[in-house]
Amino acid sequence: MVVALDIEEASGTLNEYLRRAAAQLLTTLPSARLACLHVLKLGLITIDRTLDEQGNNKHINRLVALRHWASPLELDEGRLTVHVLEAVDPAAAILEFTRVNQVDHIVIGARQNSMLRTLLGSVSSKVAAEAACTVTVVRPPRSLQAEATG
Repeated sequence: MVVALDIEEASGTLNEYLRRAAAQLLTTLPSARLACLHVLKLGLITIDRTLDEQGNNKHINRLVALRHWASPLELDEGRLTVHVLEAVDPAAAILEFTRVNQVDHIVIGARQNSMLRTLLGSVSSKVAAEAACTVTVVRPPRSLQAEATG
């Protein structure tokens, strides 16, 4: 099973709901392995920096954050992996990772709707539409989404 996470401050509520969904699925699949996945979005024409404004390595920071996110699940080391990918198209990167690793189930969050997302599509909708396995799309209740953005 893969849980695709956005490890940004604004994603706290959504990530908590993703953790709950993952915990529920892991309860029903006691031998399942969990891969926590984050995609660093690369710019098409920009120069991407490996360090953040404070001089910390973005890749390592995300790996640590993924482990921290998964720690309440209390999984044995053999059942948990964390991965940070870099890609121009995050949805394509998630789909390729799941194909190569023969993933049976993807858990991914969906953000509040916006006009831009409606016009361009979202990562979660592309993953759900194109994945060769089961996809669970998690969305917090609207009242919590409004609190998180307002």
